[in-house]
Amino acid sequence: MIDYGAETLTYGPILVRLSSKRYAERLAANPELGAQFVREQALAGLAEAQLGWGHMLLDGYGVARDPEAAFRWFHHAARQGNADAWNMLGRCHERGWGVRPSAELAAHWYGLAAARSHCWAQFNLAALMLATDGARVDLKRVMSLLVASARAGNPKAMNMLGHARELGWTRAPKPRAARFWFRLAAQGGCFRGQFHHARFLLRDGKVAEALRWLRSSLTQSPPDFAREGAEMLARHHEPRVRGLASEFLGSQSVAAAQC
Repeated sequence: MIDYGAETLTYGPILVRLSSKRYAERLAANPELGAQFVREQALAGLAEAQLGWGHMLLDGYGVARDPEAAFRWFHHAARQGNADAWNMLGRCHERGWGVRPSAELAAHWYGLAAARSHCWAQFNLAALMLATDGARVDLKRVMSLLVASARAGNPKAMNMLGHARELGWTRAPKPRAARFWFRLAAQGGCFRGQFHHARFLLRDGKVAEALRWLRSSLTQSPPDFAREGAEMLARHHEPRVRGLASEFLGSQSVAAAQC
């Protein structure tokens, strides 16, 4: 499934006539049938179904992948005031999914959803500002967006706040606050937060606990992040940390050889 910079997506909630359990069973048994049902609901004008059908087209789930059509369906849902669709239009414009990339238009759609307290749009807008505004970035607004997103339960925003507090984006560095946010991000399932939470645990000498978080992070993270993280850990002074890194890098080499 595509990384939308958003919560893990499910298609169940868009079908109001079925329980989530029944719909999950239907999708697992026959994705094509589930996609047909969602399309019918989308054509009938149900905004949540239009959003879901757009996701299916973007993922190629139960239907041929068609980013351009997905973009059009997100627009249909957006016209009905659906904040999730506004956020997805932001992602499409930022990533070039079905449309030419435009940071300006991405910020527009993220801004609409963020104003509706959409926690992932708040995070996406903050990340976009950091990536595109350069020296002109409004760090106070970025922090405001991240705090709002984190307070709504977004672990990626928590992780970014950890960095902000560790590095001192808007004020003097606050290691204690960084620890707090990294820990929450780790507990929320963010692989980056788990890695950084483990860094602080290692500083405290809590090696066994740090190893558990590091293993979780390396197992869940994309290959590039996992390899870079393991290479960093391979230079650590603690033998058990180096052992974990060696174990992971060895398993990656075996997997690559089998491809």
